[in-house]
Amino acid sequence: MPKFEKPRSMKDVATHYCPGCGHGLIHRLLCEVIDDLGVRETTVSVAPVGCAVLAYDYWDFDTMEAPHGRTPAVATGLKRVMPDKLVFTYQGDGDLAAIGTSEIIHAGNRGENISVIFVNNGVYGMTGGQMAPTTLKGQTTATSPHTRRVEKEGYPLKITEMMAVLDGVAYLERTSVDSYANIIKTKKAIEKCFRAQLEGKGFSMVEILSPCPTYWGMSPVESMERIRNEVVKEYPLGVIKG
Repeated sequence: MPKFEKPRSMKDVATHYCPGCGHGLIHRLLCEVIDDLGVRETTVSVAPVGCAVLAYDYWDFDTMEAPHGRTPAVATGLKRVMPDKLVFTYQGDGDLAAIGTSEIIHAGNRGENISVIFVNNGVYGMTGGQMAPTTLKGQTTATSPHTRRVEKEGYPLKITEMMAVLDGVAYLERTSVDSYANIIKTKKAIEKCFRAQLEGKGFSMVEILSPCPTYWGMSPVESMERIRNEVVKEYPLGVIKG
């Protein structure tokens, strides 16, 4: 059998993520795509405030931090002064769809030639499992003990569909990491997202449905089943634009 090898763009370190978390898997997919494209030496990522705030501990390429929600603004500045670099943001639903809503919408509307990896696990993971804009109707969280009720907290925010109406947005896709087949699709979507930037097409984003067993109160296996049985009904998979 072939020897298992880690991507060159990924460091060999122990993870700090909870068992069953999707971040580690998505980190590896990103590194594999960067290696496949041969752009490791010209890649700059911007990490969020959230569970992935320490992403730079795992990636062996240049990474910057940004204030909470301002990740696209930092990426915009980087890309404008270094247009030859591959610049991408890595953001959770709290960083992107809550405090960062205005940043992501205006970056897309301007057609900034950056790529965004949007990890949607439906809760604020780093700070205790509070309700996020993407939390499903009827879902219990630390701040919605009576579940998310439309009449009180409103509907889940479908940020990717919102971005689709913007003229500056070139490519949008929603994927998942709940199965081997969808993991392969996610890797292909990340590659498409990066290629859109490398070809100068404008703003591109992949939304990835990811499990959070800890704050969903489930086992890792149950979390994957929940994505398949519940989450995809609210957030359908597929290419949304591009």
